[in-house]
Amino acid sequence: MHGQGFFFQAFVYLSAAVISVPIAKRLGLGSVIGYLLAGIVIGPFGLGLIGEEGQDVMHFAEFGVVIMLFLIGLELRPSLLWRLRGPVLGIGGLQVAVTTAVISAIAAAAGLAWQTAVAIGMILALSSTAIVLQTLSEKNQLGSDGGQRAFAVLLFQDIAVIPMLAILPLLATGAAAGLPHAAGGGADHAAPWVEGLPAWARALAVLAAVAGIVLAGRFLTRPLFRFIAGSRLREIFTAAALLLVIGIALLMAEVGLSPALGTFLAGVVLADSEYRHEIEADIDPFKGLLLGVFFIAVGASIDFALIGSQPARIATLAGALLLLKWIVLFGVGRINRMGHDQNLLFSLALAQGGEFGFVLFSFATQNAVIPAAIANPLIAVVAITMAITPFLLLINERLLQPRIGTRERVEREADAIDEENPVIIAGYGRFGSIVGRLLRANGVGATVLEYDSDHVELLRKLGLKVFYGDAARHDLLRIAGAEKARLIVLAIDDPERVMGMVETVKKHFPQLTILARARGRLHAYELLEAGVDHVYLETLETSLRVGIDALRLLGFRAYQAHRASRTFHRHEDESVRELAQMRHDRQKYLTVARQRIQDLEQLLLAELEDHDESRDAGWDTESLREEFAGPSES
Repeated sequence: MHGQGFFFQAFVYLSAAVISVPIAKRLGLGSVIGYLLAGIVIGPFGLGLIGEEGQDVMHFAEFGVVIMLFLIGLELRPSLLWRLRGPVLGIGGLQVAVTTAVISAIAAAAGLAWQTAVAIGMILALSSTAIVLQTLSEKNQLGSDGGQRAFAVLLFQDIAVIPMLAILPLLATGAAAGLPHAAGGGADHAAPWVEGLPAWARALAVLAAVAGIVLAGRFLTRPLFRFIAGSRLREIFTAAALLLVIGIALLMAEVGLSPALGTFLAGVVLADSEYRHEIEADIDPFKGLLLGVFFIAVGASIDFALIGSQPARIATLAGALLLLKWIVLFGVGRINRMGHDQNLLFSLALAQGGEFGFVLFSFATQNAVIPAAIANPLIAVVAITMAITPFLLLINERLLQPRIGTRERVEREADAIDEENPVIIAGYGRFGSIVGRLLRANGVGATVLEYDSDHVELLRKLGLKVFYGDAARHDLLRIAGAEKARLIVLAIDDPERVMGMVETVKKHFPQLTILARARGRLHAYELLEAGVDHVYLETLETSLRVGIDALRLLGFRAYQAHRASRTFHRHEDESVRELAQMRHDRQKYLTVARQRIQDLEQLLLAELEDHDESRDAGWDTESLREEFAGPSES
């Protein structure tokens, strides 16, 4: 692929991404589904805009996975990674071992040689690092318990690829084909540095490479980046960051390790570096684009001709793989005492085959471990399950979690509430806790209801009196004293649940005054329409405090800055209430919003030109010192 052909292929891939992804996002499907569908449309079995060269693009695009693991490593300090060693070895090892054993047993029972069965079991035990991490990251679920456990399993699987590459040639059932290219992050790659060396020398080379990465990360990269940063040329800093990732990927491939694993280790080593954020900002766009191309290539690589020739067989295999891995993963989650909702997320996220399957099936075929007639349908199965995964997570989010995932919590018996206070606070996170502490500091009692049982236990360890329970239940609110209370503060960071609580309170306890937290303007409009008079934008107060400090640092008087903030706050409240009444008339809404912005700017400028200097000076400590010092210091 060169010359005009290269630019045509680039145009096709970029056009497909630009068209499909925004549509998929608008439909709530996520970018990964958009990329996969784009690949199917432009692939050999769609419009035919790309053909065999798509496999070459796949090898290039898999570098996106390498960059992604590097960026994830940058987010994990060594201390945090050390704390994850239990989940990585425990959950990851258990999942790979059990899945390999079960699939191998089924394959052997189907009449395959035990060597072939074991190879298939190992390869299908792997999941897709790229699709899972990208999808969970988009849904902000990577930091959840299920997301963290899924990441631990994926990390173990990436490590497990290394011994798999060593084991597969030993399982050869036919004439040895000679040692072919080893896998390196997805692309086929020879390993001349270690090829032909005895086992102890290979192990020594691997240890030396890993040690070299750690030492270079500790002692060489900081002065190197400091020197490059001194040039004040951002493109050179970006080039150096890419050079670091590519160099480590090449080094890992040369010693027979996964480049993704090597760059992940380098990211962890650099996690404490003062240049971490700048490296991350410079490399992140490359990761996103390459991962997008990778997902398009996965969609285009689905062999619909093969699927069409034996649809029942491949559909059955794909469904059986998803079901079997889901059962194993769900069981592993239960053994590790994961909550029901998080276990659903964890098991559905990892039920597919992985991108390393493409490489390992090819590797196994070349080594006469798995016949091509068996490997080709399984490659199609891996691609199909990878493409289905974002839909499974969407189903989990939209259908399963609201009905099944939360049932265990809802049906769990709430705490016995032994107090009645004038205020009830629903939600005691970063927002509700500040309200509660301020009330308590002023002698006002508040009954706190928190729906997250883990958070309740943490708060109790901090000495805070918090009750577990769902404030959306009118019976629980009655027990909490809602009939006698005066106020209820809805401090939950979930707009849908807040609206449900508003409906419950309005219906059963109309005398309660509701003070509701709004995540944004649209949520504030919904609350106002529901009859909530006291609505608070969660970022407004903090933003105004920053604005006050910025004005002070720029030389404005204290009273002047506070007065501008107070005016802005009052104007913003009025604006939200006025715009809420016309938000469904887009043209009128935009017209009034623009006029409101102009009015506020003119009002603040007018106050700036007309203010009382004597009243203003009294707010500043410097002016007070001068006033009390008197003429003796003049």
